[in-house]
Amino acid sequence: MTFAGKKKNEVVLEEAKKRRESKKNVDVEEEKVGLVLFSLNDKYFAFHGSTVKAILSYEEITYVPGCRDYILGIISVRGDIESVLNLHIFLNLPETEPTPKSRIVIAAGEHFRSGILVDTVEDVFDIPKSGIKPPISTLDTSVKEFVVGEVRYNEKNVTLLDIGKIFAKIAT
Repeated sequence: MTFAGKKKNEVVLEEAKKRRESKKNVDVEEEKVGLVLFSLNDKYFAFHGSTVKAILSYEEITYVPGCRDYILGIISVRGDIESVLNLHIFLNLPETEPTPKSRIVIAAGEHFRSGILVDTVEDVFDIPKSGIKPPISTLDTSVKEFVVGEVRYNEKNVTLLDIGKIFAKIAT
């Protein structure tokens, strides 16, 4: 069967092509957020990648007498002196001894910069903004103030922490 000298399948293909072109589907990629995934006591946490300035191998931390219990001491980073925080205290987790896998994450908030000792840094990755879910309601109230959300990573729940809120707690 022909339509104006064209076969039926040619007409159908032309019509399908016209419809595809008329729809002009625009693929808009969702905004992504960079995260730094780390562990403390076999639990997974993350910071926004924009707040992390460096990830360093563990080095000896020099104790400073008279510091608060959440400050482990100081280290030298390329000639700059940085404090190192014990995040276990903020999150009510038992303290762990540093291992060769331990890392010091140098993070910066609005008015504060410090190193943070973590058990391991697992990954640095991007996630769609919609992948960040509200924190679970059963979180301990002392921890909840530092949590901004939860994400899934390789079938694991990851608690997203706000470094600005942690640093704000130190400043008070």
